[in-house]
Amino acid sequence: MFWWRRADGDLVKDGTDLRRVMPYVMRKRSESTVYFDQRIDVRNAERFVRAFNEAHPETRTTLFQVMLWASRQGLVEHPALNRFVAGGRLYQRNGIWISYSAKQRMKRGAPLMVLKRKFDADESYLRMVTEMRAQLHSAKFSGEKSSVDSELGLVLMLPGLLRRVVFAAYRGLEAFGMFPRAFIDNDPLYASLFLTDLGSLGLDPAYHHLYEYGTIGIFGAIGRARTELVGDPNTGRMERQRIASVRWSFDERVEDGLYAGYGIKFVKRLMEDPVKGGIAVGDDATLAQLGAVELDLTTGSSDSVVVDDA
Repeated sequence: MFWWRRADGDLVKDGTDLRRVMPYVMRKRSESTVYFDQRIDVRNAERFVRAFNEAHPETRTTLFQVMLWASRQGLVEHPALNRFVAGGRLYQRNGIWISYSAKQRMKRGAPLMVLKRKFDADESYLRMVTEMRAQLHSAKFSGEKSSVDSELGLVLMLPGLLRRVVFAAYRGLEAFGMFPRAFIDNDPLYASLFLTDLGSLGLDPAYHHLYEYGTIGIFGAIGRARTELVGDPNTGRMERQRIASVRWSFDERVEDGLYAGYGIKFVKRLMEDPVKGGIAVGDDATLAQLGAVELDLTTGSSDSVVVDDA
């Protein structure tokens, strides 16, 4: 029927009976959320960041962007995580869309921007970084309001009663898959995944809630990397590692927790050795430098900011 043919996804018709009934048993994301706490050794990822930045000083990258790349790969390899529940039905999302937050300036009180981007499965890392930089620059300096800001401005002009009517109409359209593509494509809460880099603010990660509005079923919060003494399970020796904690929130109605666990383990494996994981840089110069770049575990420097301000 036409009202379940969403602009952003296709109805999943081959799911199990349990998976199909779960959205009716657990009607909201707030009661369907499971949480994962993950510790990642980011020494190799930090080496990669330094090598990349030496090879591409005009297009610097960050540890957070490596995390974005690894998360994209996780969704490519585990496509059932790129699903969402709407109107009591399960949909497979069209494309990989990731939303992320960025500070306009690294100062207290500076406004926070939420950006959304489509991440193609086969794009190189260099292209991803270049386009993210251009998107952030445009958002900072264009001076134009986003479509979401414009829509919110119109809604907030209405009295409280009419606002409730507007959001009730939204919920009705959303339940039947009739919310227009023009709204969905520009709204950052209609995405495969939301990532936030709390480490760039010097903070540890938090377990973030999932929004009832929109269709995001996975939220990841990355904390600052710390140098820790960790015991090697094979030799029993203590070694210094750079550990970053990531806390994930996941809508269990989309897939079971075991499948989600495999997905975040895959992301962890790529983060712990992005070069071995096949990171596509776009040239050979960066990879050639990796053997020559040394990581100073004493300073703990990793250029871990959301995106460059330039």
